[in-house]
Amino acid sequence: DIIPQPLLDQYLSMTDPARAQTVDTEIAKHCAYSLPGVALTLGRQNWHCLKDTYETLASDVQWKVRRTLAFSIHELAVILGDQLTAADLVPIFNGFLKDLDEVRIGVLKHLYDFLKLLHADKRREYLYQLQEFVVTDNSRNWRFRYELAEQLILILELYNPNDVYDYLRHIALTLCSDKVSEVRWISFKLVVAILQKFYANCANALGLNFINELVVRFRHCSKWVGRQAFAFICQVG
Repeated sequence: DIIPQPLLDQYLSMTDPARAQTVDTEIAKHCAYSLPGVALTLGRQNWHCLKDTYETLASDVQWKVRRTLAFSIHELAVILGDQLTAADLVPIFNGFLKDLDEVRIGVLKHLYDFLKLLHADKRREYLYQLQEFVVTDNSRNWRFRYELAEQLILILELYNPNDVYDYLRHIALTLCSDKVSEVRWISFKLVVAILQKFYANCANALGLNFINELVVRFRHCSKWVGRQAFAFICQVG
């Protein structure tokens, strides 16, 4: 009643490899780009009509198709709601996390938007995986690490102070020592945001431990760039 069946059938057939040879070599990418709009039109109650097509696109051999889905998976999660997201999108999201950097960046750019839609217990599972974003296929891809620092500033609100201290603190310290100054600058803001998180939640002991760690690591660093980092952190704070 929402979309004429022949029109929906035409859309679903866009994943057929034969169509790529006869119609357009990038037809699967166009299908992936349009999928959130089609899902919104059909509504979550009709997701079963699109589920198989989405899974086919998510495993497409062309990274551009998977990249397109990675950039919009957070939008689809809003459309589908928490239950369908946990059942059908989380496994695909996990696959994108292990994909090429060109695909992972799509997930990374909207990491906060996706994680905030998950239940707390499911969201906590990703604490262990956030560290993996520090490593990229190409170490010169510094914008990847910059994006990670930006997302972590937002993500802090999703976790309690102990989790921040145990997992996110290590990532922040690693990024503060990055070879690229742009990454270090945004990481200084992340460090200050972590300190603010601790003191806003009355986790004074964690805050003091972190400050002492910053003093040892940067204030007393034998290299001038480390001592400069400490000065910049104080300036941001």
